[in-house]
Amino acid sequence: MKVLVTGAAGFIGSHLMERLLARGDDAVGLDWYGDNYPPSIKRQNAAAFADRVVEGDILNVALLDDLFAKHDFEAVVHLAALPGVRPSIAEPGRYQAVNVEGTAQIVDAMHRAGVKRLVFASSSSVYGRNEERPYRETDRVDQPASPYASSKRAGELLLTTLHPIFQIGVTSLRYFTVYGPRQRPEMAIHKFVKAVEEGTPIPMFGNGETSRDYTYVDDIIDGTVAALDRCDERFRIYNLGDNRPVTLRELIDKVGEAVGKEPIIEELEEQAGDVQHTLACIDQAAADLGYAPKVPIEEGLRRFVDWYRAQEA
Repeated sequence: MKVLVTGAAGFIGSHLMERLLARGDDAVGLDWYGDNYPPSIKRQNAAAFADRVVEGDILNVALLDDLFAKHDFEAVVHLAALPGVRPSIAEPGRYQAVNVEGTAQIVDAMHRAGVKRLVFASSSSVYGRNEERPYRETDRVDQPASPYASSKRAGELLLTTLHPIFQIGVTSLRYFTVYGPRQRPEMAIHKFVKAVEEGTPIPMFGNGETSRDYTYVDDIIDGTVAALDRCDERFRIYNLGDNRPVTLRELIDKVGEAVGKEPIIEELEEQAGDVQHTLACIDQAAADLGYAPKVPIEEGLRRFVDWYRAQEA
């Protein structure tokens, strides 16, 4: 399959590119080596397929048209976005521009080029302050708790609108707290492992009872590839999570076990924009995509620590 992957040099995108290329797909990447985290990290992520990544901004219409003109893409996996709940509070306008307008530009370029299949990376954050768990794709999602969350929900709404107008099939994937090798350095597990290794305090916001549905990156890639293979003319939404919640306190303890050192905890006040709990119902993804997460948190943390130490050696 000839596939365009936006955000190809990022954490999830680089794993997806490797999986697609390994199975024989003709995958081409697009990524912006900007200032949201060091470009050197992205270049390292994409080292194995650097000749297949075009550097550029999804808001650059001429670049997109040129890219689609040069390649006869059959589908697009749109991962490119500004990530993170807390940074979005500081720059809400920028997040809306990149995450919403950028998605619009991708779909518009697809329409001009006649490309009819899109897999869109959404987020569990769209469930916001929903108190019913596990989260189901049919739940109301009209109370996002951060500008990042609202940008992802706005992207879904935009695609809901353009899907019948442009006759583009869309599969939207709501990722739940993805972790694993190449995770961005500001994300919790990466920060926690670094702190425990160095003997510095882990910042614990709140009382440690918040919980997340941590999902190992290989499982996310399994679900994303299955969604790509099954993407058709319909509009569909799937949760991709692990369906096993872990509290913040439990996560810190498990990080300590994986590293082999006792964590030092610094208790801090809860942060604006954070939700208390997330938990995915993955029944629909299991039924339609054959999605079945395989990597428990203990094994995933062990793999992450092995990768982290290899990078630091």
